[in-house]
Amino acid sequence: MDRSPPEARTSRRRLRACHECDWLVALPPLSGGEKADCPRCGHTLVTRHHSPAQRSMALALSALIALGLAVTFPFISFSVSGIGNRIELTQTATTLIGFHQPVVATAVILTIVVLPAVYLAGVIWLQLGLLREAPLPGSRGIARSLTHLHPWMMADVFIVGALVSLIKIAGMAQVELGIAFWAFCAFALLLLLTTQSLDADWMWFSLAGEPLAPEGVRTGEPAAPQGLTGCPTCGLVNRFDDTGHGSCRRCHERLHARLPHSQQRTWALLAASAVMYVPANLYPIMTTTSLGDRQPSTILGGIVELIQMGSWPVALVIFVASVIVPVGKLIALAWLCLVARRSSELNAATRTRLYRLTDFIGRWSMVDVFVVAILVALIRAGALLSILPGPAALAFGSVVVLTMLAAMSFDPRLLWDAPLPPRSAQGNAS
Repeated sequence: MDRSPPEARTSRRRLRACHECDWLVALPPLSGGEKADCPRCGHTLVTRHHSPAQRSMALALSALIALGLAVTFPFISFSVSGIGNRIELTQTATTLIGFHQPVVATAVILTIVVLPAVYLAGVIWLQLGLLREAPLPGSRGIARSLTHLHPWMMADVFIVGALVSLIKIAGMAQVELGIAFWAFCAFALLLLLTTQSLDADWMWFSLAGEPLAPEGVRTGEPAAPQGLTGCPTCGLVNRFDDTGHGSCRRCHERLHARLPHSQQRTWALLAASAVMYVPANLYPIMTTTSLGDRQPSTILGGIVELIQMGSWPVALVIFVASVIVPVGKLIALAWLCLVARRSSELNAATRTRLYRLTDFIGRWSMVDVFVVAILVALIRAGALLSILPGPAALAFGSVVVLTMLAAMSFDPRLLWDAPLPPRSAQGNAS
């Protein structure tokens, strides 16, 4: 298989329809280290890397080795008054099961271990086939899966949660960091570099080539009015049927001119997350037992305690992640749903940037859930000092997941569609 970039293997124009504004463009020739952005909204369409297969393969293998070390050796240990405890990384999830929190435990282990491991194994499988110049079985399905797995890997968020946990207990006990802690830090960094190193355009071209573009395509215009749409997975421009649906000719992903019932689904998920946000703040997220005295702590109560301890930076991190981000995301997505059909090209670019920010920051609210998982597993010294999970952990985790799904359900291309005509004009026309 030729490992040169697609531009060196074809003289035909390669078209892309922006996933955020639906603008149809022809990709320019790209060299390693260059990228192509949408001229209308600035969304990055393609990022070209030097030696993409070798680069991704090396990073994925390194990350997988670091993850193996992180789940093998001790993660964190603490001691107080001669009593201590030492945990491994996986115990941050398994301990929660013993406290009747299986849903939260499943979310923790999936986002920090299982899904990243599956993602890295998929990258290695794909790049190994490309380096052997013969794609391995199931490569197209695995390549599609990588796109869907990416938002749910939260190793970097878990590191922030671990640092917050250490600061919280530093004044109560002596803490020691194990080999696994540093290995997991390396893993989180390598995982981030692996996701950034994937050249999806080169990978899909190498796996399945690029079929001819539909006839009669006009670049420099929106794709949907031409009966076209870009595949959100492999980028190929396809023609959809009369119902506005279809499937990609290259990766077989389901296609839509616009996401079906985008605003209705977003509203429903926002309403559900708003309902769950109430118990997430009213009920305790954890209960601390110190010398037999039980002290339940809500999210806001924990922030106040950190301020009283003098940990202003940590309190600010928790306040932003647990209060500002969820509430801001609810308000931003609700506002985008309200103005979607009234948007114009003058303000659509600003609103699209707001959507990107909202979509990016949502996962960072999981910091509080990870703090609870770490503290519950680590602080287990009976009546002397122990921490139990509260019902708010499940409620707040649900808020994070629901708001992430809401952002995924919203179709930013609606912000660029022609606005609805005024009611007066509609009345005159009728």
